[in-house]
Amino acid sequence: MKLLTHIARFIVGALFIFSGFIKLNDPLGFSYKLQEYFSAEVLGLEFLSPYALLIAIILVVIEVLLGIALLVGYRKKITLWLLFAMIAFFTFLTFYSAYFNKVTDCGCFGDAIPLVPWESFAKDVILLVLILFLMFNQKYILPLFGKLINTSIVFVSFLACMFFGMHVLEHLPWLDFRAYKVGSNIAEGMKIPEGAPEATFEYQWKFNIDGKEEVITTEGGYPQVDGEFISYEVVQTTEGYEPPVHDFTIERGEENYTTEFLEKENLVVIVAYNLTNTEREGYYNIRTIAEDAIRKGYNVIGLSSSSQDVTDEFVQDFKLPFKFYFTDETVLKTIVRANPGIVSLHKGTILQKLHYNDAKDLRLQTLENSKPNLDFTLKYELDSIAILDQKYRRMMYLQDGEEKNAEAKKLGVAPEEFQNFIWKQQELLDSINLERIEYTIKTKGYPGKSMVGEPTNTAAWYVIQHNPDKIPTYIDTIKKAGKDGELPYRLVAMMEDRLLMSNGKPQIYGTQGATYPNMADFIWPIANPQDVNERRAAAGFPQTIEQYGKDLFGQDFEYKEITLDEALAAKQQMLKGNAASN
Repeated sequence: MKLLTHIARFIVGALFIFSGFIKLNDPLGFSYKLQEYFSAEVLGLEFLSPYALLIAIILVVIEVLLGIALLVGYRKKITLWLLFAMIAFFTFLTFYSAYFNKVTDCGCFGDAIPLVPWESFAKDVILLVLILFLMFNQKYILPLFGKLINTSIVFVSFLACMFFGMHVLEHLPWLDFRAYKVGSNIAEGMKIPEGAPEATFEYQWKFNIDGKEEVITTEGGYPQVDGEFISYEVVQTTEGYEPPVHDFTIERGEENYTTEFLEKENLVVIVAYNLTNTEREGYYNIRTIAEDAIRKGYNVIGLSSSSQDVTDEFVQDFKLPFKFYFTDETVLKTIVRANPGIVSLHKGTILQKLHYNDAKDLRLQTLENSKPNLDFTLKYELDSIAILDQKYRRMMYLQDGEEKNAEAKKLGVAPEEFQNFIWKQQELLDSINLERIEYTIKTKGYPGKSMVGEPTNTAAWYVIQHNPDKIPTYIDTIKKAGKDGELPYRLVAMMEDRLLMSNGKPQIYGTQGATYPNMADFIWPIANPQDVNERRAAAGFPQTIEQYGKDLFGQDFEYKEITLDEALAAKQQMLKGNAASN
């Protein structure tokens, strides 16, 4: 019995120390798990969520200290009772999670050893039995050292736990067991191996048959039953393979940029899962390293789950030299345990992860495409202009009535006045932006890539494009910027086509379409249309004219050549109709 007691003592003590240390290594991660338990869907203790981090630290420190106290034989009675109380609580919690399928991973061993709820419950039951065994045989638990040494060991352990916990909070976890650890490739982590098991489901159909409710189960097909259908429920019967990296996307507006950014060779990502409660003092360091990275030739972006309005305003307030894209909050919390944090990638492979406190430790090389003479003052001004250029414009194309009404309410206008209001507001902003851009071009020339970096080099182009009466004035400036590599040439092509179309001439690259009430949607006539796809490719357009037409007008659109006379006649008829209605 004495030997069994020693074995049980070692197992329980070692497991408590290991489990506590793993969570102490990542207290933020454990606090996220506690918030999941505190949520309304699980325990309904939402009032504890703001204190989740404090509770997490207290629990893991106690867990480690109890394990150490048991091993050295320090105050065995109170130690055993505290061990019993803790394991009894966790046994209840894991049973509740398993039985009601509330939390899929208890977080007992953090991300080091993920356990499904029933595995966690089984582990806790075994520990509960071992602790009860120790309580009944505590006479065999003797102190390893004298009282002073044992007390000193526990006290020093407490100080070490507190120091270690604070260190990883102020920096990052010492050990990283997550799918986004340094050296892992995000794109590879998203792949599903060939032949991997797929999830299976069954459909439970509820019918009223002869006055009684009965459930008919199928694998998907509607059952042939002589009864009144009530409802159905889809139940997952077996788990499928889930890749280590899932739910990872990079989006902005309606566009998905995931593949584009995961293929970039030198990318610095600022991760801020939520800008409402981000550590604002961290952005002074962030701005400094972001500017340095851009000068040295790196691409810099931000990832946040906050809305675009919030991120754009935040960028302006802190004069950040990058814009934010949307990524799921849970994913961002998993990527880096800091808000904000810094991640350096090369073609999707994570090279470095840093807490904002360690921003100065970001390793950057001076690349061939470095831009040491960037004018960041001008860049911040142009970034602000770019945001204003889209402030109301993106609302103009809202299709959903509820979305329009919600935006109208935010702006304090009646829904029926919404469209007219945002047009007037955007026209005002366009005129203000134009003044600033014209002054910049007059005093400094076109603000291109070498002057303000990418994508800021497109800001002036957008402002001119949205003031079409100014295109003739600046088209030569735009062409030169494109020729010199200061501006993507596809943008030059778009502006040139727009000018030709407005002058009633055939376009060159086929970028301009037309929608007139008296004629089906069409691509404005193109000069030498037989060669247009070659010209488009040379200008940097990824789609053929046929593909572009479908993107512009819908998948049912079929490109066909329209004569200039037909296009001009349709335009003239539309203008006459507009004049008559006014």
